[in-house]
Formats: sequence, structure tokens, C-alpha cells
Amino acid sequence: MNKPIPSAVYRSDVLREEYRKYRHPSGLDIYIFPKKMTTTYALFGTKYGSIHNRFRKETDPDWITVPDGIAHFLEHKLFTCEDGSDAFERFSDYGADANAYTSFNKTCYLFSCTDRFEDSLGELLDFVTHPYFTPESVASELGIIGEEIRMYDDNPSDRCFYGMLEALYEHHSIRRNICGSAASIAKITADLLYDCYRTFYQLSNMALVVCGDVTDETVLRVADKYLPKESETTPVVCANENEEESPSVFLSYREQRMQVSKPLFNIGFKDTRIPKDGVARQRKDAAMAILNEMLFSRAGKLYNTLIEKDMITPAFSYGYSISESTAYNSLAGEADDPRAVLREIHRYLRETAETGLSMEDFLRGKRVMYAEFVKSFDSTDSIANNLFSFICEDSELLSYADILSEVTFEEVSALMETAFEENATCLSVILPLANTANQS
Repeated sequence: MNKPIPSAVYRSDVLREEYRKYRHPSGLDIYIFPKKMTTTYALFGTKYGSIHNRFRKETDPDWITVPDGIAHFLEHKLFTCEDGSDAFERFSDYGADANAYTSFNKTCYLFSCTDRFEDSLGELLDFVTHPYFTPESVASELGIIGEEIRMYDDNPSDRCFYGMLEALYEHHSIRRNICGSAASIAKITADLLYDCYRTFYQLSNMALVVCGDVTDETVLRVADKYLPKESETTPVVCANENEEESPSVFLSYREQRMQVSKPLFNIGFKDTRIPKDGVARQRKDAAMAILNEMLFSRAGKLYNTLIEKDMITPAFSYGYSISESTAYNSLAGEADDPRAVLREIHRYLRETAETGLSMEDFLRGKRVMYAEFVKSFDSTDSIANNLFSFICEDSELLSYADILSEVTFEEVSALMETAFEENATCLSVILPLANTANQS
């Protein structure tokens, strides 16, 4: 067999990492990231998530709207095969650890193994490309997913996070649970699942990522065995719901009550300034990651002030998320008085905007974010999932190191001027069921 020729090779001399891309005759892009590690990880993903509820084929004039939660429902049902067996059982027989997940903008099927890689990869490609839905199997899944929805609804951290999204966004479907609701999943039918599958599970809309101690020839040989020689490609257009959103938040405050001992909070900063270009989005992501590290890390002034004043517990987290149609910054933690925490954060941000950012903090932030990115290459799991995330954003994984290095102090300072506008800020709170006297 002749050595396969990749359609692209991505290499970073600084990171000393390389991976290769192949375009399979079926239309599937295959990415192979060689890594001399004991565990091999494979991910078969589609650019289809919970926010893709309104779409149309490029040649069709009319939009199609489907129930919330259908992408996640479809993920569940794909594991059930036509002969009545469950794909999970076969992965277990091969000694592989299999899983799947649906996020806002993608669905992924995956496994990790130390042996019998070819068997597991064949199973992955086989069951994902052979859907089987019936009215009876759909009805049987309603109870399972309904229980999962109730589980998330009973989780205070999840409810606080979605409360933030519900306050940030008025229209965007990101404000609704990835699993949907009991009412929305009740509208799902086998025909609708097939419609969504045929639309978004086109191999040209998917990618296979393999990371581990495997050869390109092995991966491609298995792909040839289980994938068609060719497949139909019909471009799909999804509604960009960011265009329907105001720069201001929908609600400035969202309160819920649950069985918690101390109030939880999520502070959201809405960002509708989303670059259309994937590389530009990654650059903004890098700059915001550095800015967040400067402002909110444990090494910074704000965190230590909040801790010294006993305003928050050490369980304080932060992060920026950006995709083609959404972007937001979030801070999460526990506090007796979340409104007071928000006031202190606003005071600190205004003061920092007036005095200007510190070059010392900027250089520290860059070092921290660069080190975290380098560390992500220590795991085949992290590599494969990160790589597919970059694929979904039309950007390239290894070049993110260069982007981090190239971000300037001036770029971060310019973001500081627009990233924390008060009319784009919301507070989501989970209060205890009783004793709310400490809320101002």
C-alpha cells in the first residue's frame, strides 16, 4: 500500500506538535494527531448542537424549526442499533470506554482505548452512520431524557448558569437547556430525527479526529471499510440568532430558589461584537482569556479583596465563551450577598478602566494562558476535543499558540473599554428556600 498523502499538514516547531488532515472520498475530513501515549482517543463529531433549531438547506427558501433538545435526543438514539443491540455494549466487549455529548454547537461520539483500536474505530464509524429510529424507540426514550432534564433542573449550579443565559439573551436558543424541556421533547418524532440526521450528519459536515500511537494507514483503512465511497453534500444554513439580539441584556437580575445552604451566583457580560471570521474569533478569545486572567485570577487584586472582605468563598470561577453566534463572559461563585459582590466588581472594573491595565499583569496573564495551552497537549482526550472545537470554529489548533504570543497590550486594553458595560451585565442568583434577610 502506498503511503497516504494528506491534504494538509499542520505543524508547530515551538510546540513540537504535528497533525495531518485527509479528505476521505465520502466527504469526511479525517484528522490524525500522532502522540506516543498509552491511550488512543477517537472522536467522530458533527457541527450540530442544541442552538441549531432553525435552519434550511442552501437551495431552499423556507426555514425549518424543530423542537428544543432534538440534537441531544438524536445523540441518545444513535446508540440503539437496528438489531436491538446497544453500541455501548460492543465498545465494552472491545475494552474501550465510549461516550457521547451534545453541546450548544456540536455533537460528539468518542472512545478511548489501550487495545483493539481498529475494532472500536470500526464500531464508532458504523453506528454513527447507520441511524435507526422508530416511533416505539422514540417513545421509550422520552422517559429517560425526561429524567435527565429533571436531574439538571434539580442541580443548583446548572439552574444558576441557565438563569444567567436566560437573562443575557431574549431570543437566542442558547438560553434554553441543551436537553430541551419535557414539553419540547414530547414533540420529537422518528421522522423529525431522520430529517435532522440527514441534514446535519452529512459526512461533509462532520470530522473524525484520532489522537494516539496509531498510524495514518490504520485509520484510513478502517475508514475505507466502514464509510461510503461517496456521499451527498448539501450545504446547510443555520439562523444567526445573534442578529436578533440587543447589545443590552434581556434581564439585569434573575432569581430562583432552591435547596442550597449559601446563595450561588453567575454574573454574565453579554458580547454581541462577534467577528465573522473564525481566526478573528480565536484572536478575540485569546485576548479575552488574557484579560480575564489579569482581572479575575487568584493572583489579582479583585479576588483577594473579595476573599479578605469575606464576600465570596474560594470556589470562584470565570471564563469567556465565543462562537459564531454567541459570546459572553461569566463569573460564578458563592456569596452571602451576590448583589454586593456585583457592586464590588463593577467598582473594581470602573477603577481599573480609569487607571489603566498593568503591563506586569498583562505579561503574567499571557504566560499563564500560554502554559495552560501547552499543558493541554499532555492528554489525547484534551487534544482531540480541542481540535474538534477549533474545526467547528473554522480555525486551526496549533496556530492558537502563535495567536496568544501575538496578542498585544493595546488589544487587551481596547477590550477592557467595551467588555464590561453595565447595561450588558446580568446577575443570576440561586437563593436558599428560606432566610433571605441578608439580601440587600
